Amino acid sequence: MYLVLIVITIILCILLGLIVLIQNPKGGGLSSNFAGSSQLMGVQKTGDFLEKGTWVLAISIMVLSLVINVSVKGGSQKSEDPALMEQIKKASKPTSTTPQQTVPLTVPAQQPAPKKP
Repeated sequence: MYLVLIVITIILCILLGLIVLIQNPKGGGLSSNFAGSSQLMGVQKTGDFLEKGTWVLAISIMVLSLVINVSVKGGSQKSEDPALMEQIKKASKPTSTTPQQTVPLTVPAQQPAPKKP
């Protein structure tokens, strides 16, 4: 199921890229080729079709992304193995119970020796 959703999303991404590349940012693009009045789809209808296709593909990719995120089983999985759980508990506990000695961060300055008369 996961692999099928990924493949569909990749196909939709490629189609979205192609539709965006077909469009001209100034309103020309593919629709500029349909200048003749004998065409089935006029200039305005081609622009509307490409715009609606862009919106449909973008929304489909967003929905598929959410579905893929929900369908993936991940995160922390609980282990059923008691020996493994015991090892984790031992590793997380400190090994020594004696308090650590603190080491001063600065070395005290040495006192000058008293002067002899």
